[in-house]
Amino acid sequence: MATDKELSDFLESVERRAFKQAVYAVRKDEAALDIVQDAMIKLAEKYGDKPVDELPMLFQRILQNTIHDFFRREKVRNTWVSLFSSFGGDSDGQDDFDVLESLEAQDGTEASESSADKVEREQTLLLIDAEIQKLPARQREAFLMRYWQDMDVAETAAAMGCSEGSVKTHCSRATHALAQALRAKGITL
Repeated sequence: MATDKELSDFLESVERRAFKQAVYAVRKDEAALDIVQDAMIKLAEKYGDKPVDELPMLFQRILQNTIHDFFRREKVRNTWVSLFSSFGGDSDGQDDFDVLESLEAQDGTEASESSADKVEREQTLLLIDAEIQKLPARQREAFLMRYWQDMDVAETAAAMGCSEGSVKTHCSRATHALAQALRAKGITL
């Protein structure tokens, strides 16, 4: 069972990585801070009595679920806001007012992408995900810890229970295998 000090130390050690991960997902600093704070609170309230070695995986799952919850809330919020705002049109009485024409997407957001770009991006991500799933378990584990969770070599080695050299080998093999598989499918990153 984790003591209060161990839980506090764990949360302090993951806060920066969790913030980076949340910012990468939601692209808003304020929302990312809220997400990380909510995830930390949920971990402390519901799983604070778990052993210390279980906390990293529990926290990652809670963080991912909190990010998904954010997107669900945003979708609902955006639906209602777009339904009830800007229906007035111009005050000069023109009847050809179109709500969709009045809404402008901010550059660099998913809403500003064309449909073709969205479909292409989603297909590329699905291909990448499928290729990651095909990696051997240890390579996939090392790759995700190093490049997705932004853990350094020593942290990854400790989490995987192997040497730092093994982590480097697994990551190198995974990177080369992914690059080769994606190149074969016509994807160059």
